[in-house]
Amino acid sequence: MRTHSFLTVLLWSCMFYVIHMTPSQKRTNKNSHSERITGLSENDGKTLHRTKRGWMWNQFFLLEEYTGPDTQYVGKLHTDQDKGDGNLKYILTGDGAGSLFVIDENTGDIHAAKKLDREEKSLYVLRAKAIDRKTGRQVEPESEFIIKIHDINDNEPKFTKDMYTASIPEMSGVGTPVIQVTATDADDANYGNSAKVVYSILQGQPYFSVDPETGIIKTALPDMSRENREQYQVVIQAKDMGGQMGGLSGTTTVNITLTDVNDNPPRFPQSTYQFSSPESAPPGTPLGRIKANDPDVGENAEIEYSISNGDGSDMFDIITDKDTQEGIITVKKHLDFENKVLYTLRVEATNTHPDPRFLQLGPFKDTALVKISVEDIDEPPVFSRPWYLIDVDEDAKEGSIIGQVVAQDPDIAKNAIKYSVDRHTDLDRIFNIYSGNGSLFVSKPLDREETPWHNITVIATEINNPKQSSQIPVFIRILDINDHAPEFANYYETFVCENAKAGQLIQTVSAIDKDQPPRGHKFFFELVPEFAVHPNFSVVDNKDNTAGIMTRRNGYSRSKTSTYLLPIIIFDNDYPIQSSTGTLTIRVCACDSRGNMQSCNAEALLLPAGLSTGALVAILLCIIILLVLVVLFTALKRQRKKEPLIISKDDVRDNIVTYNDEGGGEEDTQAFDIGTLRNPEAREESKMRRDVIPETIFQIRRTAPLWENIDVQDFIHRRLKENDLDPAAPPYDSLATYAYEGNDSIANSLSSLESLTTEGNQDYDYLSDWGPRFKKLADMYGGEDSDRD
Repeated sequence: MRTHSFLTVLLWSCMFYVIHMTPSQKRTNKNSHSERITGLSENDGKTLHRTKRGWMWNQFFLLEEYTGPDTQYVGKLHTDQDKGDGNLKYILTGDGAGSLFVIDENTGDIHAAKKLDREEKSLYVLRAKAIDRKTGRQVEPESEFIIKIHDINDNEPKFTKDMYTASIPEMSGVGTPVIQVTATDADDANYGNSAKVVYSILQGQPYFSVDPETGIIKTALPDMSRENREQYQVVIQAKDMGGQMGGLSGTTTVNITLTDVNDNPPRFPQSTYQFSSPESAPPGTPLGRIKANDPDVGENAEIEYSISNGDGSDMFDIITDKDTQEGIITVKKHLDFENKVLYTLRVEATNTHPDPRFLQLGPFKDTALVKISVEDIDEPPVFSRPWYLIDVDEDAKEGSIIGQVVAQDPDIAKNAIKYSVDRHTDLDRIFNIYSGNGSLFVSKPLDREETPWHNITVIATEINNPKQSSQIPVFIRILDINDHAPEFANYYETFVCENAKAGQLIQTVSAIDKDQPPRGHKFFFELVPEFAVHPNFSVVDNKDNTAGIMTRRNGYSRSKTSTYLLPIIIFDNDYPIQSSTGTLTIRVCACDSRGNMQSCNAEALLLPAGLSTGALVAILLCIIILLVLVVLFTALKRQRKKEPLIISKDDVRDNIVTYNDEGGGEEDTQAFDIGTLRNPEAREESKMRRDVIPETIFQIRRTAPLWENIDVQDFIHRRLKENDLDPAAPPYDSLATYAYEGNDSIANSLSSLESLTTEGNQDYDYLSDWGPRFKKLADMYGGEDSDRD
């Protein structure tokens, strides 16, 4: 038993040694291995036996990427229960069983059916069983074993990026880190040097270097200038096997850019520049550009231009174009060729963002000389002033000179000038100018109150070159003279209470004047000489351009005088003194105890104070009844005058009156209007009476005005009495009444009463054609025996 155990241990040791040495030896068949194992088991002619366990393996090793002509032998499964008679069957399960690994079920030999890759899978776990073919039972318990794949150097190092981009400021010191590159190797880092990577630089020397272990790229040369070279391409190699011969390698490209620093001052490419400018160039006109070269870029190349000194520093300016970094020279003031023809400037260009590290290289600025020549051109006339202000009195006579404008040619030739007024600014042609000397004179009368200011434009033109002209505004102020009289500032509605007391202020009046005296207005108020001592009112000048109207007695009566007219003279204090008379109308009104106006109406004059509403209605009814009675009386009186002398139906005169009554004619359209009683002033006294023959010897008698300061009742009685005593009033002879048809009647009279008396017979047959209305008249005159009848 002890001998059997020793042999088993010896067999396992030999199998481990054989399998471990398989990478350097090719196993072409399984017989040689079987014989080797058999030889070991038959040492000294003794047979080994095992009682507890018959498996003779635990772990196998296999090389990856095997490329031999036969399948790679892995190992052999064997149990001491196997008698070699073919009764046992070996079965393999687990990772890759049947596909990657196949087993000979009779002998237990295991082969790798395919090429294996450790980087995909480094070990496989399998399980083995030995089964009795006859009984189908396991002769050994199922056991697990491992197949490890040994690594070979079959993977080259690979960088994390195919291309790297990096930048570093120019002028950096030697050894300044730029970027770190990293390469990885898929081989087993724990087995040999297959995964040990070493970095080296293939391209980019002598400017850069790389750390072989870390892959950090560094600068290798000092003071590398971006202006000389900006882009660098560096190729880095990563090699495994520690960089030894036979190792695999990979490469990557690193693009390195030198960034700019302000290590270069600006420099003018030339020391002197020359420009020219016409003397007519307005301020702000660009004359030219200069540029200082700076090889730096970005803000390091930003330049500020300025004029340091020179005799033209106050006439010119320079500004910086931020886009092109150029200096633009512009005109600052108006140039004059006749005054100066050449200017010299010293222009300075300075970096706006200097780097303190490079200040020892010198000042970061440069200067250049700029010469500017002024060109002479034909300039328009120049006025002696930018504008003119002329004062003129508004009473200036036509043709009088009010002022003068002066212009001259600024050129050396001193061409003659002619003057004119721009008529667009003087459409009414109030002003004119002498073309030879620029004297302005008045052409029409002036009125300050209508137009206090006149703004005209005067044009000066060169006689030899009419295209050269200039214009100037002329402001003409019209000075006031006292040519307007003062007048009341407002229309005053003034009243005085019937119960007013003497010395009471009833109205304050003020005045206005269209004139504008330089010392201001000063007005004086007084009554006209005819009313210097007015019995009812007085005027008190308040010495502040106002006056007070005062009462001079106690109590006023509307029944006696309802309205007072108070003429007031208003004076000013300017020269010559102007005055006007304004009439103030003062009404007499009923007021309460506090002086508040209650009523000023005319109909209220007939009513005693304190009448009730019923009494007022009764009085109005009485007046209406009285008016109706007067109208009826007049109508009855006229009716009696129209009664015919003969009332017989056969009376010819009755028929003549009936058919010959034409009234007053077409002009008789103005009947008596009762409105005349209410408004007597509306009557038309110039109208002729409609019922009076125009040729009458009586003249219509004009009566004196009776409606002023009297009441309506008194007016009616007087008018009735006047008409009763008027000899020209109706009634008149019927002949005169019916014969008058009016002034503008188109139809002739049908009456025969005024017909010419002739001895001969007259033919009245045409009356029969006038219709049934004239039948009676036709019978009376149309028959032959009418006269006899």
